[in-house]
Amino acid sequence: MKKSYLSAEKINEFITRALQEDVGEGDHSTLASIPKDANGQAQLIIKESGIIAGLELAEMIFNRFDPDLSVELLMNDGDRVKEGNIGLRVKGRAASILTSERLVLNCLQRMSGIATKTARLTEMIAHTKARLMDTRKTTPNFRMMEKWAVVLGGGLNHRFALYDMVMLKDNHIDFAGGISKAIQATLGYLKEKGLDLKIEVETRNLSEVRQVLREGGIHVIMLDNMSYEDMRAAVKMIDGEYKTEASGGITEATISKVAECGVDFISVGALTHHVKSMDISLKAY
Repeated sequence: MKKSYLSAEKINEFITRALQEDVGEGDHSTLASIPKDANGQAQLIIKESGIIAGLELAEMIFNRFDPDLSVELLMNDGDRVKEGNIGLRVKGRAASILTSERLVLNCLQRMSGIATKTARLTEMIAHTKARLMDTRKTTPNFRMMEKWAVVLGGGLNHRFALYDMVMLKDNHIDFAGGISKAIQATLGYLKEKGLDLKIEVETRNLSEVRQVLREGGIHVIMLDNMSYEDMRAAVKMIDGEYKTEASGGITEATISKVAECGVDFISVGALTHHVKSMDISLKAY
């Protein structure tokens, strides 16, 4: 856990909120049917191939709910898995295992689905210099885990939220009265507030790329929904003066060609907003 957004405090806050949402006043199914002193053990069964993500979080959830549970991780986050693999084993109070099971599985299944998709797309651009990035198109209150999963799948995190980078998108530019006004106003604001933030500017065509280059003072130029020809021309025009990011409707069918245009980064919102969860279950044994 090296990312600043993955502090123990923030993860514990997430677990607290998630358990309150799911357990509330109590797991009546378990309370009604399971003796308080009953012990048990269960194992995490992987039911399809992919990249496992969320094992470390699963251990934290089990131990947060019941510190007396014993969790044995049999794999590492980011490992390739296949059907039949066992990810972890947990032993202790049967009631504790049952009540925390669903939160563990919900996190593991979604994070593993994201990591798997990230790894697949990363492999498709491995022959180029481009790096795959996520976006802010995430599930409310679950962004931290989704971005963690992207990293475990071999991708990069874009800005975490609105506060850690300036991104002047098309609506900012249009409302501000144009690219020059938007950049000038931003530079003035950052200076006034004493903020050291990187600035990225979205461009929709080659004319807007030229405007950004004339104005300067930024760090990254986004090439949004451009044709392959225009993207190549933009990369040549920028000529390494600023980093470049391709964005907008990029799919598995197009990502290789986009990467071959010479961009530095490719952002794909579908990594987190359009992903199939991995089939994983927790079974007593």
